[in-house]
This record gives sequence, structure tokens and C-alpha cells, in this order.
Amino acid sequence: MKAVIMAGGKGTRISSVSDEIPKTMLPVAGKPVLELQIKCLKSHGYKDIIIVTGHLGGFVHAYFGNGENFGVNIEYYHETKPLGTAGALAAIKKILIEDFFLINGDLVFDVDLKRFESFHRSRNALATLFTHPNDHPFDSEIIVTDSNSKITGWISREDKSYAFKNRVNAGIHILSPQLLSHLKPVRLDLDKDILLPSIDSGRLFAYNSPEYVKDMGTPERYEQVCRDFTSGVISARNLHHKQKAIFLDRDGTLNEYHGLITKTTQIKLIEGVAEALVKINKSRYLAIVITNQPVIARGDCTIEELGEINNRLEYLIGKEGAYLDDLYYCPHHPDEGYKGEIAQYKISCECRKPKPGLILQAAKDYNIDLEQSFMVGDDIKDVLAGKAAGCKTAFLLSGKAPTDPVNAPVYLDLADFTDKNII
Repeated sequence: MKAVIMAGGKGTRISSVSDEIPKTMLPVAGKPVLELQIKCLKSHGYKDIIIVTGHLGGFVHAYFGNGENFGVNIEYYHETKPLGTAGALAAIKKILIEDFFLINGDLVFDVDLKRFESFHRSRNALATLFTHPNDHPFDSEIIVTDSNSKITGWISREDKSYAFKNRVNAGIHILSPQLLSHLKPVRLDLDKDILLPSIDSGRLFAYNSPEYVKDMGTPERYEQVCRDFTSGVISARNLHHKQKAIFLDRDGTLNEYHGLITKTTQIKLIEGVAEALVKINKSRYLAIVITNQPVIARGDCTIEELGEINNRLEYLIGKEGAYLDDLYYCPHHPDEGYKGEIAQYKISCECRKPKPGLILQAAKDYNIDLEQSFMVGDDIKDVLAGKAAGCKTAFLLSGKAPTDPVNAPVYLDLADFTDKNII
């Protein structure tokens, strides 16, 4: 696969830092951002690179040449006039004869690109967007997907009036050349002119990953990525390396406990939860929810309605500058006899806590070292599930179990840590 890096932008938001050189040549730990991108591509075996240049593009040509000194092959397309975020693709489409990476030039990242490609190929996708949650979703366009990661729409920056799952386009894509066949080399917008019109094909997908991808388009973000690179945060988040996670129960741990929750209006964050999640987000731990939701099996709400409830949770967390890396739920319940119950979910499964199935699935999905991870919850089932998975456990005293005079001492002894709430 070839990789196309869009390095032609003027970088007006960061002009106070990079007024005399292209923003893609800004140094991070002494190396240009563009060199870090090329290093990541090369480390995964992607050595054929096309760099689209524009403003001050001569600096890029002079530094990288044909790529020989960096162990890659570099070609260039220089925009004599700005062609937007996609116009250059039309100009070079004759050499893009197979699926290719398209990467924004102002990104600092270290991701497992082979894993990303494998996902793309498995879906027979026309386009796959690398997505992730972020701490400022109200400033970003949200990518809307179904339960199979198929993209079904965009939510614009201006339209945040309803709850949404916090997933934004990180700026790394894999595209099929089929998307370019009808294009002409005029000013084009990747989202509006290529991706959005292709949603109806059913072949646009989102690859969600907690790996580090951050644009350094403002002075503040540039300073942050420099700090993150020096501290080792960037490389540590690559899914090629073992990850650590804090697994979190939902009801009674993140949001107030009101029995079985069947409506979005019942979701209210516990005081201090957003603050705690911010701390997790800034640490080297993933924040992953593991929750039993028997409301599905009981027929109290549909999977779609549960999705809206979970989106409401993410929406409220996002308003406070925090995020969840993922959320796993069990829809099953083994006991029969409820009016309106859904027979296919009335089973004894491996994913309902206290069984560890969902934790084990998350560990597989994100290459998590369970011995270095925690399960946090307000029910003994959370502690037992964490123990069964091999995690450390934290028992919150906000639940009902500590009021049980017979079993409370046992519960407290089982957990590695106890506290009054997640903070």
C-alpha cells in the first residue's frame, strides 16, 4: 500500500510557531513531525510515500529528497494553488491503483497500521476512517456508526443538540481508488465531496482505536504533543504494546443508581465521576465500561434505546472534557417469567458479570495486560468478574452490598481496594 501525506496546508492556527517553515516540519524531540510519520509507516512495512506539498513546500523537498536516506521511496505532488483536502488526490489518481493510506500532515501518531489495514480489508470497505474519542467532542465533527462499525452519518460541529457516541475522525484513512474515478483536480473537500456522498454505498467504516493520534495545529496542542513524546505516552499507546485498563461498571459507578435504567432522562453522572475520568484519560490506562444490561432480555428497552442511553452517558462525560475508550454490555438474563421478555436473550452466558467474558473480550480487542488492570464497581459481581479475569479490583461503597450485615465483610475482603466513590 502507498501512503499519501497531505502536507500542503498553511497552518494559520499555528502561525505564531511555524510562520517560516511548513507546520509539517515543526520539530518534536528534534525531528520534524513529517519524519515521525514516515518512521511509523516504515516500521510497519509501508515504504512507498507520496507527499502533497504547497505552502513552503521546498523545505520538505530539501529535507527528505527521494526518501533514500530514510529507508523509503518518496514522490511529490506540489500544489501551485490550494486544492483543499482532496483535490490533489484527483491529480495523482493514475498512480493510486490500489487501496492507500491518506494521512493529514499535521498529526503526531504512533499506531499499529497493520491492525488498521486488517480491519479495512475484512470489511471490503471503500473507505475506513481511523476514529477515536477525544476530550473536546463539541469542537469536532462526530462520526456516527451502527453496531457493526459501518458509518451512517456525520454530526457537524454546529449540531450537538442531542446525545452522541464520542467518536471523531483522527485524520488517518484508508481509501479505495474507486472513490477517485469521477474526480477532477479542482478544490475538493474530502468529507463533503468524497466521503459523505459515499455513505449510501454501505461500505464506509470506522476503525475505533485508543492509540495516540493528535493534531498539533495550535500552539497549545503542539506543546502538548512535545511533552507526550518526551514522556513516552505516544509510543506506549500503540496497540502493538500491551495496554493497561481501568474497567468500570456503569450504573452506581459512573451514573446514579436508579434501578434498571430504561430512559435517557435517568442518566445523571455521580458527582466527581468526570473529574476521575479526566485523570484516567491523562494516565496510561484505558477507560472501558463493562456493564450488565438485563433490560434487553427483559424487554424493558430495545438495543437501539440502550444505545441512546449509553450515548447520553458519553455526551454528559464529553461535556466535562472526559471520554470513555469503549463500552461493552451484556444483554442477557437467565431468569424467565418477565412480561415482554425476549427469548433469545434469556440464556446463561459467559458475558454477564460475575463471569469475566466482556473483560476478556476487551483484553483481546485492545491487547490489555489484565494483571496490570483494574475492575471498579459497586456490586460484588464487579469484584468477582475482575478476579476471574485476573485483574486487581476496587469495590465502591456506594452500592448496596456494604449494607448487607452478613456478607459485607466478605465483600470488602475480596476486593483489593475499597472506597466511597470512583474519585
